[in-house]
Amino acid sequence: MNKQIILDNLRCIPDFPKKGINFRDVTTLYKNAECMRAMTDELYEMYKDKGITKIVGIESRGFVMASALAVRLGAGVVLARKPGKLPATVIKESFSKEYGVDTLEMHIDAINENDVVLIHDDLLATGGTALATYRLVQHFKPKKVYINFIVEITDEGLHGRDQFKGIDLTTLITI
Repeated sequence: MNKQIILDNLRCIPDFPKKGINFRDVTTLYKNAECMRAMTDELYEMYKDKGITKIVGIESRGFVMASALAVRLGAGVVLARKPGKLPATVIKESFSKEYGVDTLEMHIDAINENDVVLIHDDLLATGGTALATYRLVQHFKPKKVYINFIVEITDEGLHGRDQFKGIDLTTLITI
């Protein structure tokens, strides 16, 4: 894959949401059809032989590529959402963030022990949200779990990958 297409289409907003943070806005990746195609093609090549049956998209930007890739792989999509967004019975996982505690939920019938799961989100920074999602998925005892991000940020002293030792984790680009 030409990783430059991602870099060329990734918007960086300085000092958002607070001074000193360089916010990476992936929405600009999704509005460019060529970039979307390139990312979907690359993800398909990475996972086409892994037997993926479910892709968990993390709220909310993770839903986009999870859905696009699921169509290509013939897999289902499962949503990891913030509390109160899913209508049926859920399981929950809470996690610490910079400014407090947050929670993610999934339907209790979303995954089963025969599934091979790919967790997908747009960006890996500290890894807290993805780790909570991984713990949620582990409740279902699937056959195998993979994790993928479009962008991994390491240039600001972030080491989110360190939380996933021994877990198959891939990214399309690292900044």
